Amino acid sequence: MKIATWNVNSVRTRLEQVIDWLRQTPVDVLCLQETKVVDADFPRSPFEHLGYYVYTSGQKSYNGVAILCQQPLQDVSTGFAPLLVESGSVESELLVALDEQKRVITGTLDRVRIVNLYVPNGAAVGSEKYDYKLGWLKVLREYLRSQLLVSPAMCVCGDFNIAPDERDLHDPDKLTGQIMASEPERQALREILALGFADAFRKFIAEGGHYSWWDYRTAAFRRNLGWRIDHLYLSPELYQQAIACWIDPTPRKLPKPSDHTPVVVEF
Repeated sequence: MKIATWNVNSVRTRLEQVIDWLRQTPVDVLCLQETKVVDADFPRSPFEHLGYYVYTSGQKSYNGVAILCQQPLQDVSTGFAPLLVESGSVESELLVALDEQKRVITGTLDRVRIVNLYVPNGAAVGSEKYDYKLGWLKVLREYLRSQLLVSPAMCVCGDFNIAPDERDLHDPDKLTGQIMASEPERQALREILALGFADAFRKFIAEGGHYSWWDYRTAAFRRNLGWRIDHLYLSPELYQQAIACWIDPTPRKLPKPSDHTPVVVEF
């Protein structure tokens, strides 16, 4: 099975690029983030024509997640609330507020629970949006803990907007401590991974210099001034089964690309 994650920065704007990539790289599952379109307007037909089932949770102009799958998914749900309201572990009012932003969609394929996430950016360290991000990550940990109780084989993927360590930054001396590389964000991620998840990419590639996001400015892609903030985290069973994980920079070379590029795991 091959599962890919890609923040497309508007699925309608990058539609032909995504379609072309799927033709060249026919993964079993493609998890999209920042689709920026309400569900009724999601361009389903081109993907269905390729043989993909389409599952979406979107909003106008911002956020939005989707899963494209070559087989029907089971037990599809969106947001935190469907799982956590019943558990009572998080206040329902908080869950409703968090789920106004469409950032979570999940489903099961061949016993593998796939969780597709678009983690908040956080804007700037110490800002209101930064506090929102840290609170969101805290709820995410509880959500994943609850998911593991019923789905031990799990792939959690998406745009995490966090560079886990210095290897994931093109200039760690300058960038460490800034948004997406601050210690509270990294600690929140470590607490999530402590549930039993491991980084699929780092199973195969230990060195730095490999990135999934490059700013549109300052010729960042051409100069490889990137960040690795798009991740695939696997529960122990899947981590042991993983045979490859790679970043595909090809779409980032296209005219008017997303600022992110796909990351793929195979097991």
